[in-house]
Amino acid sequence: MRPGRAIAGLLAVLVSAAPIPAQEESERVVRQLNFEGNNAIRDEVLAAAIVTTNSSWFARAFFFRSLGLGAKRFFDEEEFRRDVVRLSVLYKRSGYPDAVIDTLVQRDPENVYVTFRITEGEPIRVTSLDITGLDSLVAWLRRRSTLDLPLQVGDPFNRYDMQANADSITQRLRDRGYPSARVFTAFESNQEAKTAKVTLDVDPDGRAEIGRIGVVGVERVDTAVVRKLLVARTGRRYSQEELFDSQRNLYESDLFRFATVNIDSASYRPGDSVVPLIVQVNESKPRRIRGGFGYATYDCFRGSLGWTSRDFLGAGRILELTSRVSKVGVGDPVDWGLDQNICRTSRGDSVGSAQANYYLGASLRRPAFLSPNNAITLSLFTERRSEYKVYLRRESGVSIALTRTTPRRRNPLSLTYTLTYGRTEASALSFCSVFGACTSDVVTPLRRNLVLATLTALATFPRVNSPIDPTRGSIRSVELTHSSKYIGSSSLQQFTRLAGGMSWYRPLSRDVVLSWRVRAGLIFSPTLDVGEVSGAFIPPDQRFYAGGANDVRGFERNELGPVIYVVRAGFANIPDSVRVAATGGNTLLVGNVELRVPSPIFSSRLRLATFVDAGGVWQRQDNLSGRLIRVTPGVGIRIATPLGPARLDVAYNPNKLQPGTLFEADPDGNLTPVPGAGAYVLARERRYTFHIAVGQAF
Repeated sequence: MRPGRAIAGLLAVLVSAAPIPAQEESERVVRQLNFEGNNAIRDEVLAAAIVTTNSSWFARAFFFRSLGLGAKRFFDEEEFRRDVVRLSVLYKRSGYPDAVIDTLVQRDPENVYVTFRITEGEPIRVTSLDITGLDSLVAWLRRRSTLDLPLQVGDPFNRYDMQANADSITQRLRDRGYPSARVFTAFESNQEAKTAKVTLDVDPDGRAEIGRIGVVGVERVDTAVVRKLLVARTGRRYSQEELFDSQRNLYESDLFRFATVNIDSASYRPGDSVVPLIVQVNESKPRRIRGGFGYATYDCFRGSLGWTSRDFLGAGRILELTSRVSKVGVGDPVDWGLDQNICRTSRGDSVGSAQANYYLGASLRRPAFLSPNNAITLSLFTERRSEYKVYLRRESGVSIALTRTTPRRRNPLSLTYTLTYGRTEASALSFCSVFGACTSDVVTPLRRNLVLATLTALATFPRVNSPIDPTRGSIRSVELTHSSKYIGSSSLQQFTRLAGGMSWYRPLSRDVVLSWRVRAGLIFSPTLDVGEVSGAFIPPDQRFYAGGANDVRGFERNELGPVIYVVRAGFANIPDSVRVAATGGNTLLVGNVELRVPSPIFSSRLRLATFVDAGGVWQRQDNLSGRLIRVTPGVGIRIATPLGPARLDVAYNPNKLQPGTLFEADPDGNLTPVPGAGAYVLARERRYTFHIAVGQAF
């Protein structure tokens, strides 16, 4: 074939395959789009290669279709004919030159049902894959450069995979010292014999190391700080991956609002053994003030205010002053009586809502500590925090944290030592049930100010496509906290707490996501003697609790797990007078499964969800705290907002509360188990639990 005629033919195919605007909009709706006979290429890939698009599920389902719900896609005759050409070209480039695309179209005055019937035929097979030009490389790099390439001998001759082979080799060489590496592709195919020979000619060019590093754009920040944040250093082997990591470190330091790390092309020629780099930055403003105000179900009104000074005293240090306040309007010193109306959830929380929560802190962070991937932070703080119906904690202290981001996977790791002085105010029921401290002379030592020293190691492994609303990937985390007198803690506050979890996200189609999560935890503590009683005492703020909007949603917050009951003296036989208190446990196991689908209306902003939550919290070595696993199904609505999805969840829970001891309280506050009460059980007030929150449950 003459070259001119071949080029003209190729242009004709490309023009015929390119989408053009329809001359006249069809009134027929695509109610079905199917592919039959395709084994080599998945339905999703074929659907993405054509213009004809299926209508949404709600527009196809007969019941919802009669209501006019769902997104409708209209049928275009001209584009449909071109779709046949598009699929034919896709199959030929994927190694199936004899593929035949047939169609079956059923029409009525309003609807179209489309089926592509595909006969793939025999593929052209790769009989040889020669990779040349790697002889000058060391053996391990030759193996690494050609490991697990997409196209192998015996595979159908897919030209997309052939180019992916070239790109993979190029990237691997550029990450290991060859900045000018290139790969040239060539092939010979025999359509009659159904064979193809592929050749990849690699030109690694010369190996190079990083030379001079120029920094442009700094004003206040010292150029030495910029160079310390770079993973790529003078004298190191060139790596394109390290250039990307260096750029990421500059952004994460919070010192710059724009940063790039590239080869200085004005001073570099391909083949040079030394690669000069140019770093271009645009500094962030030296100071920043941030504030926020909001409302939460259990915190009522809350607010925050912070001030940041960048490059404080030089060396890239970041000084942050932070303040937070919550439970405004329901507790001292600002009590507006909101627990009687919009904050009524806090009503009855005599432990945590009596006073407003606050946090005041100052932290000084030093990036690039001993390594460009490390940071060290020193913090001073004082706070008052509470957990719903469980405890109120007052403390002041200091912490020092070393954080590291792993170079390749960018996993955040941290090791934190915290030393605080404060006390925990919990319900007398909590001390009585867990520790056997039922009288004031024994409870008082547990409530006084004590020194708490903890050493916490935290590792997180995020592999998701979005930190706010993930639809693909997984998140794993594990946390270990240790407190003992050997690191400075009080003898009454010694424990080891291990907790971990993993969440998975899988798209079942473009708009349907299946997610599931598993969480577990264990706490170990030594047996202590306080007065005449002994037991394994775990501070109330360190125990496990379950139930709530991000947990087992069939229960209110902290409602799932070990509980105890109390009545006033003389009211033991009146169920309405029984009060409930969560005591937490030393063992946790929770699992969640959730399916999210687009809504039939406003599908871009509104999603529907159905879920099943299961879990339990129990106290080991406690006969009353059995290993009970509660299962609660439910449904929900998700509305997309700039802060993340706002959600309303409704869960069904027919279960009663967990069995517990029934105590009788005398006027002096001493607690005595009610004789003959045994394992007391109280039914929940309602079977449906409602939760409103921002962000996905997990």
